[in-house]
Amino acid sequence: MEGEVPIHSLDRAGTAIAYRQSPGAGPGIIFLTGFRSDMGGAKAVALERWARAHGRAFIRFDYHAHGASGGKWEDGSIGRWRDDALAVLDRVAQGPQILVGSSMGGWIALLLALARPDRVVGLLGIAPAPDFTERMIRPRLGLVELEALERHGRFIAPSAYDPAGYPITQHLLDEAQSHLLLAKGSNPIPIRCPVRLLHGQRDPDIPWQTSLDLAAALESDDVCVTLVKDGDHRLSRDADLALMLQLTGELAVA
Repeated sequence: MEGEVPIHSLDRAGTAIAYRQSPGAGPGIIFLTGFRSDMGGAKAVALERWARAHGRAFIRFDYHAHGASGGKWEDGSIGRWRDDALAVLDRVAQGPQILVGSSMGGWIALLLALARPDRVVGLLGIAPAPDFTERMIRPRLGLVELEALERHGRFIAPSAYDPAGYPITQHLLDEAQSHLLLAKGSNPIPIRCPVRLLHGQRDPDIPWQTSLDLAAALESDDVCVTLVKDGDHRLSRDADLALMLQLTGELAVA
């Protein structure tokens, strides 16, 4: 196998979106990272190695204000990150694609499948987090956070992955409401391609029941949920990565 895949970039709305692309057969695979994550993570790298070993086209990339991409965090939103992913799908990827989305990337992958149903032929969500802004963040807002949002348009949320925490903006919370998929009374999600969902039952960030809710909401009948009893949110242990690759392989031959 050759060396590391070089970083390229595409311009989207004046922001450089960084990506790595390796050639191969279709359908190709696109990895979509989670909130505040980047394309150098264990899952993205493992999937790229697998794709190259199997001669499968593969792309990993960073959203606006993530990783090697440009942009200000305060301008980030679900819609903007979806549009970054759409730019990669439309302008870099060729032919049908399998989307593999981790955490927030699972939400973005669902939005891509809705926007480009003719291009997306399979979807794997790893601890998928659709509607996390409404389901996980907004219910936990206390007086301190609400006051910070009102005064400064943002607050710093604690994180097990970053001792400095991370900023949550009012813009993120408000804009996300245009992209909710699991809100009470919502219609079935018109995604009909094969879908695989992988979730740890010890996930402290996104409850594993989210994957069951999502499976029930999808119109596709070809939906399978795999639960890892001792799995956390990241699902980056060797056994977890092996499951991810197994499920991706199933979608690649479906």
